[in-house]
Amino acid sequence: MKLSADLLAFQGRLGHNFRTPELLVRAVTHASISSSTRPDNQRLEFLGDRVLGLVMAEALLAADEQAAEGLLAPRFNALVRKETCADIARALSLGEVLKLGRSEMMSGGRRKEALLGDAMEAVIAAVYLDAGFAAARDVVLRLWQDRITGVEIDARDPKTALQEWAQARAQTPPTYTALGREGPDHQPVFTVEVRLASGEAETAKAGTKRAAEQAAAKALLARMEGRHG
Repeated sequence: MKLSADLLAFQGRLGHNFRTPELLVRAVTHASISSSTRPDNQRLEFLGDRVLGLVMAEALLAADEQAAEGLLAPRFNALVRKETCADIARALSLGEVLKLGRSEMMSGGRRKEALLGDAMEAVIAAVYLDAGFAAARDVVLRLWQDRITGVEIDARDPKTALQEWAQARAQTPPTYTALGREGPDHQPVFTVEVRLASGEAETAKAGTKRAAEQAAAKALLARMEGRHG
């Protein structure tokens, strides 16, 4: 099988030349367009999640030989969560080469965070099956390098961190309220407010409700930590 021009370009951005091009094609094929002769990437996603996890676990242990499990776990979660995988996918323009069904394409599938994250994991699995663990590790470490270096800064999930901040001050957990949804169905914008029991609040907008909640929590936490130290 010969790869199309767009997949050849993606292969270059990824930094791995596939010996078995069919693996890459499968990795970018969404269930919305799959068939008996064109399998989708769901099984690859399952495998890629495990490969990514092993690479990140090894990298974190090597980076800090003295770190306890309690410190390693949030760093690990920050590196392997779906949002991080989606960010890597965007940096590679993975969405541009995804093979989607018409309905998924019309609903903005190329920009959906969950879909991009799943596809990135599938691509990792494709590299692993094509050339082994060492090749997959090399690709992952190169793509995640900056995030591994800065993981301590980004390790805390904003919603979890804000809840911990509130609990440490004997406050009830923060509440999240959806204030509205704008834009077309294929590119919605959600507005969410987060409020502490003490009355402080922040709002944020994002393409998903969860992302808006995280952004609002991050903004409020930054303000409260800046005020209270």
